[in-house]
Amino acid sequence: MRKKVILACVECGSRNYSTMKNSTSAERLEMKKFCKTCNSHTNHRETK
Repeated sequence: MRKKVILACVECGSRNYSTMKNSTSAERLEMKKFCKTCNSHTNHRETK
């Protein structure tokens, strides 16, 4: 089953992206995405 998650910027904490992930994985999802508030590519981590 897939679960909807929200990705937040590590630098500023802005919640910019939403995506889907498998609910069987225990670790948090982390991707390098563009943050419009930081105006650069930063790591975005799954929020709680």
